Amino acid sequence: MAVITQQFSLAMQGATQIENITEKVQDGLLESGLAAGIVTLFIKHTTASIMIFEDEPGLRIDTKDIWEKLIPTNPEWQHNTRNAGETNGHSHLRGQIQGQSLTIPFTGQELTLGTWQQIVVIDFDTAARTREIVIQIMGE
Repeated sequence: MAVITQQFSLAMQGATQIENITEKVQDGLLESGLAAGIVTLFIKHTTASIMIFEDEPGLRIDTKDIWEKLIPTNPEWQHNTRNAGETNGHSHLRGQIQGQSLTIPFTGQELTLGTWQQIVVIDFDTAARTREIVIQIMGE
């Protein structure tokens, strides 16, 4: 079984920005030359996440709204009060819940995503940052 590791960067703005990376992942899979196996995606940050998403404008707005309701931006989070100048306690908490990795099977050099499923990065942080995403492809 072959293991191929790739990496790419995304310029993100924070504020629960959502960026669709499905095409980048599919391109990486095609580049690998592998026909069947699994793709694991990992974002190397604690204030951003990777997830499956139906990428349409209403859900982008709803996603931002639900995160603000579940874990509101709040200067009183202990991360902020114990670390002078920090304002992203909520960003870390959101990232902990959503998670930094995702695994998707593939066959025939195609991700086995459902009709409406897309892969997105969601950036919970309070400032613009470059995000690093690792793609690891295992298969034959």
